[in-house]
Amino acid sequence: MFRAKNGGWLFVLTAVALLCVGAAAYGTQMVETYVVGNTGAAILNNTTGTTVTGIHIEFDQAVTIGYKLEIGGTVLPALGPAAGTSFDFNGGSLVPGGSVLIEWQPASARPSLAMWMVGAQPVGAPYFTTVDQLGYLFGLGIVHLRETDPVALQAAFAEFFADNQAYFAQLSLMLGMSLQDSLLPIIMSAPAAGIQNFFGTIVGMLGVTDLGGLLGGDVDFSSLLTALGL
Repeated sequence: MFRAKNGGWLFVLTAVALLCVGAAAYGTQMVETYVVGNTGAAILNNTTGTTVTGIHIEFDQAVTIGYKLEIGGTVLPALGPAAGTSFDFNGGSLVPGGSVLIEWQPASARPSLAMWMVGAQPVGAPYFTTVDQLGYLFGLGIVHLRETDPVALQAAFAEFFADNQAYFAQLSLMLGMSLQDSLLPIIMSAPAAGIQNFFGTIVGMLGVTDLGGLLGGDVDFSSLLTALGL
């Protein structure tokens, strides 16, 4: 399914990945991307502080995975075909600070989402690049925190509404309803997909389409991002 490939670029990337085993714990970016000819490549650094069993990765367009190398652990087996936009590798072991080197074609594609996994559960801070993916992660994270620490979830949303009190008061006035009173019952009961859909509705009201515009805009998401490990 995945082919080995020789070449000078592979030696260089492998050397960089070996260096990242020691550096990842000190804040090395989770995903480092490269382009060599018609091939894209990335080093995925395990910055979670724990041993992981796999990784979920998505691309911004369809790709074919051509090569994968684990550094600092055992093979993370592929759980699906080598072509598509979404891939899961799970069932092995990668130590804290370890890395996965992965190659794909076409080179124009870029990773848009990456999450380290322990079994079926995401761990650590994910790598993401789009508003839709942030909504997806909010849905997963909120449901997980609701099940494991509902007090912390309620505290995070209390801080979120306090941080944005003036903005949400104006928005609630425009909508003719309290956004906080409408949001909290959904947060405390809806499945992940429902939370993601509601997030998309709120983002549409804010009039932003890109991640930078959302996180750098009028609404302060810091309390939620911190609580959910994003």
